Amino acid sequence: MSKTDSPNDFEVPQVADWFQNGFHRFLSPYLARHFHAIAVAKGTKPVEPSDAAVSSQHLNRDLKEDRSGLQLSGSDPIGTEQSARDLVVGAVEPVIVFGNHPGWWDPLIAHFLNQQLLGGRQFYAPIDASALENYRVFARLGFYGVDLNRTSGAAAFLKYSNKILDQGRAALWITPEGRFSDARDHSAELMPGLAHLCHRRRTGYAIAMAMEYVFWDERLPVCLVRFGSPISLGQHDQWSKSDWSIQLTKQLRDNQKELAALAIRRDSSHFENLLKGRKGAGGVYDFFRRTKSWITRTEFQSQHGKQFQ
Repeated sequence: MSKTDSPNDFEVPQVADWFQNGFHRFLSPYLARHFHAIAVAKGTKPVEPSDAAVSSQHLNRDLKEDRSGLQLSGSDPIGTEQSARDLVVGAVEPVIVFGNHPGWWDPLIAHFLNQQLLGGRQFYAPIDASALENYRVFARLGFYGVDLNRTSGAAAFLKYSNKILDQGRAALWITPEGRFSDARDHSAELMPGLAHLCHRRRTGYAIAMAMEYVFWDERLPVCLVRFGSPISLGQHDQWSKSDWSIQLTKQLRDNQKELAALAIRRDSSHFENLLKGRKGAGGVYDFFRRTKSWITRTEFQSQHGKQFQ
């Protein structure tokens, strides 16, 4: 979309299934080459009602294996039946996922998470309009341009986003910090467009997402994700825009603190791994290790630790 386009000219990006499916076939192996794991904190995945019973059965089974009772601030202990259930969202209502913005990988990770966790909903995300001019292929994957450097940009964002969410089974992924920020830096104010959007909507859910890129035992990093409790947009008519801003900020920052506590523990048993990436050092180092194992007739262990086995 060019900078001269008006909000009234906006058309919801048309995403061809064949093109998006091809992108997903490329995306998973690509991420697996660059990450050891992409993992979601147990009990925080957004699921639809039809999947909730199955999810609860799986997680209740996990309870028998993990009774550590990890206590996070402001939450129930992980390992209890109450906190083990995933987060249920309506089957046909749109979803707004708003998260922190720690790095360059965020859009690709978001597309991957949408496919894995919200596969029935079409992915959409705002992107700088000038960037979309240079990479028009992104529009075929659900990205749409917004020029936040102009006074009309905020109004255009609201109109574009509302039109997308009116489609029903849509998932809108937003990074309201508006800039790259360290995962432990909570000083940035959230851009007001998110609160305005939630205030206007009468259907759907807003879900906070915290994300960190950490190095544990392996050469490649791990992407850790935690989702907050879904906020039903239709059940808070009494909230003002200011109320929404306060609640959304609290949801995101509290969720980041919860994830930080898990990251510091360096224990993969509290996460469900969605992507098994590469392990070991690779290259010459692993070549000599393999050779040594062959000479000594011992089993070669490429993985350096026991995380995400």
